[in-house]
Amino acid sequence: MAKTILIAGFGTGISVAVAEKFGAEGFALALVARTSERLDAGVKALESKGIKAAAFRADLSDVKAISALIQGVREKLGPIDVVHWNAYASGAGDLLAADPTEVRAPLDVGVTSVIATVQAALPDLRASKGAVLVTNGGLGILDAQVDAAGVQWKASGLAIANAAKYKLVRLLNKQLEADGVYVGEVVVMGAVKGTAWDDGSSKLEASAIAARFWQLYTERREISVQIA
Repeated sequence: MAKTILIAGFGTGISVAVAEKFGAEGFALALVARTSERLDAGVKALESKGIKAAAFRADLSDVKAISALIQGVREKLGPIDVVHWNAYASGAGDLLAADPTEVRAPLDVGVTSVIATVQAALPDLRASKGAVLVTNGGLGILDAQVDAAGVQWKASGLAIANAAKYKLVRLLNKQLEADGVYVGEVVVMGAVKGTAWDDGSSKLEASAIAARFWQLYTERREISVQIA
């Protein structure tokens, strides 16, 4: 039976490139997103390349829905060997003007739901000595210029979630290393070509990021790498 990777937050750019890379390496793909049209198009495109893929519509901000999502993937594709977390949410862009509760959205999608997914998939991950691979963003880096950019772009909530995700990856890596489960992240330090963040000047290729994820998965040495 082929190994299965769950790609949470399937859309354009990185998630598509990761799907193509892992699919080319023989993985079956569980694509998770909120939009049926996007999922159906993704499955069709991947299947045209000989890659097995299935769509799972879910709101990844709904922590209570995670358990059912994981069970649905198991029933259709078998045990989950790899979780790739590519989902994020915005909110609380201006910390002085936003309703303080708006910060919950980026934290729920970027942190809380990651924990829920790892917990639900944990028996599978332990059995296969699998992996959790996380897409993170440069706004979470502790740097004065990055902080200024987060304020200027009104992306403070996302920056907070990215910083929390940075710590989450390390804590999960430490806790799961004894089980042979690898946890790591690629921190993307800029906009990726072909995504909503691309203003036409982006130089980052999604395929290069996917290749880095594959390297992390196969080598299992570094916890966090940056790509710019």
